[in-house]
Amino acid sequence: MPSRKPQTLSICLVAGCIFTTLGVRSLALPLRVHELGGSRVQVGLLFSVATITAAGLSLPAGFLADRIGKRLTLLVSIGIGAVSQLGLGLADSVPPLYLWQALGGVSFAASQAAMMAALADAVPGNRLGRAIGWLTLAFQVGLLVGPAAAGLALQWTSLREAMALSSGLFGAALLLTLVGVRATPRLRTGWNLAAPLRAIAGRRAFVVAGVCLLAATMLWGTLQAYLPLFGKEQLRLTEAQIGSMIAIQALANGLARIPGGRLVDRLTKRGPLVLAGVAIFSLSLVVLPHLDGFWPTTALLALTVPVMATVYLALGVLFTSLSTPQTRGVAMGVYGTVLYLGLGLGPAVFGAVMERAGYAAGFTACAAAGLALAAIAALIRSERLVPSTSRRLAA
Repeated sequence: MPSRKPQTLSICLVAGCIFTTLGVRSLALPLRVHELGGSRVQVGLLFSVATITAAGLSLPAGFLADRIGKRLTLLVSIGIGAVSQLGLGLADSVPPLYLWQALGGVSFAASQAAMMAALADAVPGNRLGRAIGWLTLAFQVGLLVGPAAAGLALQWTSLREAMALSSGLFGAALLLTLVGVRATPRLRTGWNLAAPLRAIAGRRAFVVAGVCLLAATMLWGTLQAYLPLFGKEQLRLTEAQIGSMIAIQALANGLARIPGGRLVDRLTKRGPLVLAGVAIFSLSLVVLPHLDGFWPTTALLALTVPVMATVYLALGVLFTSLSTPQTRGVAMGVYGTVLYLGLGLGPAVFGAVMERAGYAAGFTACAAAGLALAAIAALIRSERLVPSTSRRLAA
């Protein structure tokens, strides 16, 4: 049997390759749409297509990973991702981009579920927080390296060429998967999704984790979607200052992953950490629109973004620990579904509030929703929302 450490390293390197292509896409796609004469609305719709597809297919992809194996699912998702990235580069009008973005959503949903499930299979439970820390650090590095490399490459290549050439990273991910990720046995328990879903979703702790994940992703998605515009329109920062603020935030996010993972591994009860982290980040969004200038805003982000990074690590461990090796893919599929739904829901709902009533109202409304979800999760965790019929049966 291959050593667990090389397999963990391989999964992290695969993740780095895949998320680097996502970083390239985040920079090059809006510019390519503009080059083709598309509108800002089309840019938003293109990213929504990928997010909605990923949300809808995360659970089926996780179920498939349990049935046919994590490595095979990962290999298929890498192949789909390569076709998607190449198609985006070769498209010469806006309409085909929707198809390639939808395929990208399929790829990222399946690859994330398969990678996290494979990592949980390869790592003992008492080190899972650190392992997820390294994996998500690879995500962050890829999202930083991708735009930087693409921006550098655009000095010598066109947008089409940069996008098409970046599909080669999927080739590296494919090779790393074949060499470094161990194949897992296929389950022969049929194709009934309801059974494994009931086995994990019926647990109260799983419901609590799901509600907290929705709160965390809604808060995070809203901040990330509107931080650049907030910096420009309300803080009156230059583009260079906005870029620096986002870069410092990303650096704080990445640096928090490993110590955050160690903290999560040491805790026997992770629920209080998650609830407190969601509450702290919600309150930081209330404070954010009342700050002025580059340094106060950047300091707040540098202090609170690591809190949310640790919350994500704890939630990843909770989702995997509440599953079995036979239901791990489904668990991570649910994780991906809630993740993408929250990331899309927050900007859509609270962006409308910001448009009508300003940033203070929008961020405050988002924070209130986050605190309300955290309170609901706390009530469920304390068994106060158990239906009366269930209490009578338990009695």
